[in-house]
Amino acid sequence: MDMNQYMGMFLEESREHLQTLNRCLLDLENDPNNLSVLDEIFRSAHTIKGMSATMGFTSIAELTHEMENILDLLRKAALKANNDIIDTLFQCVDTLEQLVESVANNSGADIEIKPLLTKLSVLAKGETLAGAAADTPAESGNTTIANFNESEMNVIKTAKGQGMVTYEVKVSLKEGTLLKSARAYMAMNALDELGDVIKSIPSVEELEKENFDLTFEAFVISDEEAEKIQQTLLAISEIDAVVVSPCQLPEQEKTVTPQAEQEKSLPGAGTEKKEKSPAAESGNTTTEKKIRGGQSVRVDIEKLDSLLNLVGELVINKTRLEQIGLTHKLTDLVETIEQMDRVTTDLQTVVMKVRMVPVGQVFNRFPRMVRDLSHELNKEVNLIVQGEETELDRTVIDEIGDPLVHLLRNAIDHGVEHPDERKSKGKNPVGEIRLIARHEGNNVIIVVEDDGKGINPDIIRQKAVEKGLISQAEADKLEPGEAVKMVFLPGFSTAATVTDISGRGVGMDAVKTKIESLGGMVDVETKINEGSKFKIRLPLTLAIIQALLVKVAEEIYAIPLGSIDSTINVAPNQIKTIQNQEVILLRGQIIPIVRLANVLNVPEPCQQEQDELFVVVVHMGEQRAGIIVDTLIGQQEIVIKSLGKLLAGIKVIAGATILGNGQVALILDVGSLMH
Repeated sequence: MDMNQYMGMFLEESREHLQTLNRCLLDLENDPNNLSVLDEIFRSAHTIKGMSATMGFTSIAELTHEMENILDLLRKAALKANNDIIDTLFQCVDTLEQLVESVANNSGADIEIKPLLTKLSVLAKGETLAGAAADTPAESGNTTIANFNESEMNVIKTAKGQGMVTYEVKVSLKEGTLLKSARAYMAMNALDELGDVIKSIPSVEELEKENFDLTFEAFVISDEEAEKIQQTLLAISEIDAVVVSPCQLPEQEKTVTPQAEQEKSLPGAGTEKKEKSPAAESGNTTTEKKIRGGQSVRVDIEKLDSLLNLVGELVINKTRLEQIGLTHKLTDLVETIEQMDRVTTDLQTVVMKVRMVPVGQVFNRFPRMVRDLSHELNKEVNLIVQGEETELDRTVIDEIGDPLVHLLRNAIDHGVEHPDERKSKGKNPVGEIRLIARHEGNNVIIVVEDDGKGINPDIIRQKAVEKGLISQAEADKLEPGEAVKMVFLPGFSTAATVTDISGRGVGMDAVKTKIESLGGMVDVETKINEGSKFKIRLPLTLAIIQALLVKVAEEIYAIPLGSIDSTINVAPNQIKTIQNQEVILLRGQIIPIVRLANVLNVPEPCQQEQDELFVVVVHMGEQRAGIIVDTLIGQQEIVIKSLGKLLAGIKVIAGATILGNGQVALILDVGSLMH
């Protein structure tokens, strides 16, 4: 039976169930006695096992089967969900994600599951992992045959004649270990003191370069007991488990062959080949259509993109027909176009709603990340998520994940203090981070807020001067609010040391760049010892928008309606100059003026001084500015078209659109204009 046709369905469903497992394991960690959460975890694991077994992915099936054993014991109250069990189940979910993505990418990656299977087996017996690691050699009569060269064999034989034993030592480091090479070096040194290390996998050079995951092996000749070797290595920090087993010599190979052959026939053997084959033949990683309960249809995102492009073309042609009807005064055509306008508007609305997905799809992956990172930093953090049902266009959803990761990591690392420091300030030792999404007009607001130590503007000024970003004189003039915004400058960081979490000065700059590329903006508010709030404003969609068409000389430009405050007429003498910046006074507020013709270098024909100037007042967040144009044409629905790679990076231009007469009009980037 050809399974390739089901590959997309398998990948989509597996990812959904893995997301459910992550979420439910977090709930189980908070409430170990919650049976309903346990049932949901068991159902998801069971579904993944069934699907993977059907598709022939035996590694995934075998791992989920062992997970089921533990989950079943938890449901029957034969076991209690302790830290060992929760951490191991999280490691299983991480490994399952790697296995699923390996299938999706057709990478054929060699992902080892045996250490996890061993852990699950130990936990199922009600034992602790640390104790089991020490007992393993005594209980296990299993031996290993290694490929040794001639000189290594001679050393082993000589040692055996002297009554010494050759051991295979498997060392597993804890997840999140920062200096893997240092831990490997300490382990190898300890083994050298207990005997003679004759071989390591990977080699010593590779261990020094950290070219290994979290496990490595060493073969050591020693007259010490296996238990002593294990206890010595387990005393080294960040070593998770140690398995020591006697290494069998090749001349005894025949006695082991039947067992080896039997192992090859067991589920899980040859997994890589079986898993690679279906993925290699399947060119598509998503299902084109899937009926679920007769209520919803899953559609390939590329088909939705194609549908949106067709609706966009329809809008352009509708505008063109309107132009023809008005130009030639064709009444019948104009009436028909009005009806067509209603239909295309409804069609556009439906397509937009189909493309809309809840931000919860992105938010769901953050509780696990916050949990792991807070444990790594020895902090206690509670993540509160609100508004995950708020919907955004799929293209925006796909892009906001990384900026939010940066902001959350920043909040945990720089914002929330250690529990002792929080107690000394009279705060709850458990820090709080809020991730909030909500609608505001045609925008979606996403807020990342923490109750930590806040951002000190004096430290920001000092660091900016140290890094040569501004002079001391400029720093002294900066208002506190403006100083804090310097965290978004390229290369800026307040971290004293560079870690794998922060300190390189690229995070906040990357956040700002990405958000602005999506037509949004990011702002920060902070109070010392009260916390910080990062506020992201994003457009609902990046495809079809309402815009105001304006004219400068002979050129037509479009300004997104969501950025426009109002349009006003001003007399030339109302424009004043303050510090070389033209401004006007509008309702008691001083607003800077931008002459669009000057910014865009549009050649203007010689003309007399105008009695009145047209000003479009635009806003980005709390800031406002006025754009002087020659003529206001009117509001129109426009389809945003990319300028392509050749013209990418032009700051003042956000894209282009095709007008009713076939002319191309550039869409202005209000944020860049205001800067």
